[in-house]
Amino acid sequence: MNLKMKKYLLSLLLILLVGGNLLAQEEATYGTFKDTRVINAHSVETLPKRKLDIRIGHRFGDMFGTSGGWPSFYGLENSVDVLIGAEYGVTDAFTIGLYRAKGAGDRKQLVNGLLKYGLIKQKSGGAPISVTPLFVTSASTMVRQENAQGVASFPKFIHRFAFSGQVLIARKFSDRFSLQLNPAYTHRNLVSDGDQNGVFSVGLASRVQITKVFGLILEVEVPLNGPQSPFTDLVPPGEEPYQPILGIGFEFDTGGHVFQVNLTNSEGMVATDYLVNTRSNWLDGEFRLGFTISRLFNL
Repeated sequence: MNLKMKKYLLSLLLILLVGGNLLAQEEATYGTFKDTRVINAHSVETLPKRKLDIRIGHRFGDMFGTSGGWPSFYGLENSVDVLIGAEYGVTDAFTIGLYRAKGAGDRKQLVNGLLKYGLIKQKSGGAPISVTPLFVTSASTMVRQENAQGVASFPKFIHRFAFSGQVLIARKFSDRFSLQLNPAYTHRNLVSDGDQNGVFSVGLASRVQITKVFGLILEVEVPLNGPQSPFTDLVPPGEEPYQPILGIGFEFDTGGHVFQVNLTNSEGMVATDYLVNTRSNWLDGEFRLGFTISRLFNL
């Protein structure tokens, strides 16, 4: 990571730590984000104890570009990724989850597990930020390709796995604005020649609450090393370069569930997938419509 990037990240962290000290808030700050997700990225929020969250997500095909436009009805006739699963609040601070995702990279038919713990809660007169560590693991259940040289050859069972560890750091500046920093490390046990097993990344996520039930959400995530990074020149000749992940969306909170509509160029919906596989370029029209619906149940 170069010196300029380090200074940039330090400045963002200082904003989160001290930027809202003059804002009057209650003792405990709730609802930094409306949901446990922003778009693809997790938020610092965890589920309340004994709450079950059933979640379905869908990403259509490119709206424009070479595979979009009228022939694919602007991507609505295609499906890049589908995710369905559930999360459960073991305690107010500890959430576990299990998902199945189609997968958009070399690994497909993904079974994903997550552990999420609300370590620090923002409070006036106390902690100025909320901090939530997150661990995600993915296993590909696709059929092994015999005599193949690529990732899908899976020479060993352990090669089917990928992992992502994140520390989510957020501050609710007011009832209408929240900002989050997403540093992450993603590791794949098997990669193609020229790729790197471990990829560091950093992201920003934000929520702007427009009305009581309607909000604007944004996120951007940038890999910092390997061929995925815009700061290196490691993409093999003849391959499309990787792109930063950018998403914008709207969320609607009806009380019983949260419904989200978004536009993003991410290829995949799980951190172990989209952080290391996104090559779609917004400037080429390679972004897609998506939605997520979340429904909470008491157990």
